Amino acid sequence: MRIVLLGPPGAGKGTQAALLAARYGIDHVSTGDMLRADTPVGRRCRAVIDAGGFVSDALALELVSERLRGPAASGFVLDGYPRTAAQVGDLDGLLAGLGHALDAVVELAVDEAGLGARVAGRAAAARARGETPRADDTPETLAARLATYRTLTAPVLARYAAEGRLARIDGMAPPETVADALAGLVAVRRAA
Repeated sequence: MRIVLLGPPGAGKGTQAALLAARYGIDHVSTGDMLRADTPVGRRCRAVIDAGGFVSDALALELVSERLRGPAASGFVLDGYPRTAAQVGDLDGLLAGLGHALDAVVELAVDEAGLGARVAGRAAAARARGETPRADDTPETLAARLATYRTLTAPVLARYAAEGRLARIDGMAPPETVADALAGLVAVRRAA
């Protein structure tokens, strides 16, 4: 199973990707986690991410390619990639070279007005667990990331929709409801 989850920051991609990965025994490939990791590449990219920006298409492809050729070769759910129209082509080319195609592309559709409260809640939950909230979980960074998402990722959604590959699920529903909807979609795609 090879799945792409799309949606703006705070849409629940990480939560749902982890649930899908556990349910189907596939790898959760989060470009955000890879870029925030304490690795040489992660440290180079952290300043860009913390400011609400995105890394270059070439660097993102390098990170994703390494995972899809390695631990995620037998299946994955991509969280945070592709983010640009160029990355859609890069991903399709990478998968074709590996003899694979995507089984599902899903947008977690959300009400942007509700994302501020969701991200604030995520930061508060991290503090309650004694953890440091993500550096990008601030209202200012969310606003910058949403603007970038609208500019860069809207063409990704439009391309997948025009190709008939995009499914939309209400990402504002309770996490269990979203997980059930995703499982239903995956079941239909697997049966096809």
